[in-house]
Order: sequence, then structure tokens, then C-alpha cells
Amino acid sequence: MTKWQLPMKHILLSMTLALGLLVGSTQAMAEEGGAALPSAGVNLRDQASLQRGARLFFNYCVGCHSLKYQRYSRIAEDLGLTEKEVMENLNFTGAKFGEPVISHMPEEQAQQWFGKAPPDLSLEVRAKTADWVFGYLNSFYVDPSRPVGWNNTVFPNASMPFPLWELQGIQTAVKKPGSEDVEKLELSQPGRMTPEQYKQAARDLTNFLAYVSEPAALQRHAYGIWVILFLALFTLLAYALKKEYWKDVH
Repeated sequence: MTKWQLPMKHILLSMTLALGLLVGSTQAMAEEGGAALPSAGVNLRDQASLQRGARLFFNYCVGCHSLKYQRYSRIAEDLGLTEKEVMENLNFTGAKFGEPVISHMPEEQAQQWFGKAPPDLSLEVRAKTADWVFGYLNSFYVDPSRPVGWNNTVFPNASMPFPLWELQGIQTAVKKPGSEDVEKLELSQPGRMTPEQYKQAARDLTNFLAYVSEPAALQRHAYGIWVILFLALFTLLAYALKKEYWKDVH
């Protein structure tokens, strides 16, 4: 055995262990609450989806949830909106254009109503993945045993009411025979949207929250094509220069 073989075996073992932990943690997150997670299909280049998601957030979510790391002015810049459009259609808290998105729900009352203050959603997608958020928005069902009247298969016993029920409608749980485990959800009362329309709305809202969790990703995507073109051009120039330097070397 050479002096290099032992470290290499350790490196391979470490890489295998790291891969196993990554796969295991991903599967554990996907199976949280006993529900398989559908793909959110996040696409930060779809500006129309981001705009629709912003409209949904500010109409249905900002009453309870803040985006303390995101400013109205940044949303306007990144989503192709004017200051007037943002202030008239998205700002319902009276904040100034350059201020962060802060809910006006009093924390003391939130503690009384829900048992704890609703979390800030600035980093929700980074913390739990877009698929988790998308699955969560599709998995509410009516549950009279819960204090707020709703439950969720992705996050069981959540203290959150379902703000989008008018859009999706009301889902009821079908339990497994002889068990309290939820086998599937059925739409017992249609909402204002068809199931496909609601899934698109949930996808748009998830897309917006994915953007909020890392706004710089939009800039990286825009710069990425130019970086690739530069590297391709540099590679051609380097190859031509190499041939020129070595043409007389035998």
C-alpha cells in the first residue's frame, strides 16, 4: 500500500457517506408528515408567474406573514413593476416604497389567536424547499377537531388557517380503514378555481416565495449566459494561441 492509497480510501468513504446523508435528508424532508411531495416546478425566469405569485401573497398572506428581508422597491425592480403598480396593488400596510414588507398583525394578538406568531416567510423556501411549500399549499383539509378548523397532511396539526380555501375549495380527508391516518384528500366543495387553476396559483405563490428567499438568483440567471459565452470565446482564443505558440515545436 502506498502512502497515497489510505487517504484516497478515506476520501472515497467520506464522499459516499456525504452522498448517503444528502439523499437521506432529502427523503426525510420529502416524507415529512407522511405525504409525498409533488414538484413545484419553480421557474424564476417566468416573470408573469412571479407577478401572479406576488399578487396572491399580498392579497392572502401579508395580513399574517412578513417578508422582512424584502423591500417593496426591490420587488418592483426585479418583477418589472412600476412604483405606482406596487404601491397601489401590493402595498396594503401603508409602508413606504423603500421599506421592507412587514405584516401589521400585532404579535400579542397572534400569540392569542394561533398559539404563536406567524413566521416570517422570507427564507421559507430555502429552509424547507419549494416542493415542500407547494405540497403544503395543496394539502389543507377541513378538520373540526383543530382550533382553527383546518389540518394539513404535509405539516400535521399546523396552527395555520387556510387563507386560500375560497380559491381551492374545501378538501376533506379520507382515512385509512381502522386508522386515523389520512389516505387521500377529496374536494368536497369546489372553490372559485378549478383544481388545475388552483395548482397553478399555488405554483405561482411558491415561485414568488422562492424568488424572495434569494432575489440575487434572478441576477445570476441573467449573468449566467454571458459568463458561458465569455468562457466559450476565451476557450477558442486560448486554443488558437496554443496552436500559434506550438506550431514550430517538433
